[in-house]
Amino acid sequence: MTAVDGEPTIVVRGLVTRFGTQTVHDGLDLEVRRGEILGVVGGSGTGKTVLLRTVIGLQRPTEGEVRLLGERVAWDGSTTARLAGRFGMLFQEGALFSALTVGQNIEVPMRERGDVPKALMDELARLKVGLVGLPPDACGKYPSQLSGGMRKRAGLARALALDPEVVFLDEPTAGLDPIGASAFDELILDLRRALGLTVVMVTHDLDSLARICDRIAVLVDKRIVVGTMAELTADPHPWIQEYFHGPRARAAFDIAARATGPGGIAPAAGEGG
Repeated sequence: MTAVDGEPTIVVRGLVTRFGTQTVHDGLDLEVRRGEILGVVGGSGTGKTVLLRTVIGLQRPTEGEVRLLGERVAWDGSTTARLAGRFGMLFQEGALFSALTVGQNIEVPMRERGDVPKALMDELARLKVGLVGLPPDACGKYPSQLSGGMRKRAGLARALALDPEVVFLDEPTAGLDPIGASAFDELILDLRRALGLTVVMVTHDLDSLARICDRIAVLVDKRIVVGTMAELTADPHPWIQEYFHGPRARAAFDIAARATGPGGIAPAAGEGG
């Protein structure tokens, strides 16, 4: 796994998020490198999805600064409007509009731009369907006619509609069987290689973390610890130790070892591969 060096795609500084008397993030700092796949993990209530929503301008923090693709996020809608098309988001369960076909769902971001001819939208929708590994006839189907894995891919196709530089994934393999989850992981790797995407992925799937992530960001104690899988397994924090040394983690390491060869851990961003 490799990433492109250079200016970070995302920079978070001093992020504080409070809901009433509850503090979720307290002085959180994070940088995401261009071209890497970053996994985000943490216990229940640590604010993983809140962090994604803050970065893309949907959730105003109490304090702090976020820069996305060089733009300072303003949380008043202006940043999202300026960056429209440069990032995409796959929400849990795909978040597709049930009354629209897959093709029409993919075309929603194109319609919002207002400058894409209908014939071109239809052609682009067909291209995106193929890009995420769906059959051509999926364009004319409704979400209710798709399996869970196909809905995830359709949601990803919509996130890729405007050829973004960054894609945010919220629990992309949740609810999928092991075969479907593994296939989705491979799809993300293929898209990163083909399109040069930066991917930020909230997940609890240890197989995904071990197989495709260059680095992992752990939300713990209202802050964040970032490192490779190898670095995090050596971190003494009790929650991190429990998370990365349980039986499921050991099984994931075995999978990663088979996939990446001797050493068992895929190289970090910029370290080869």
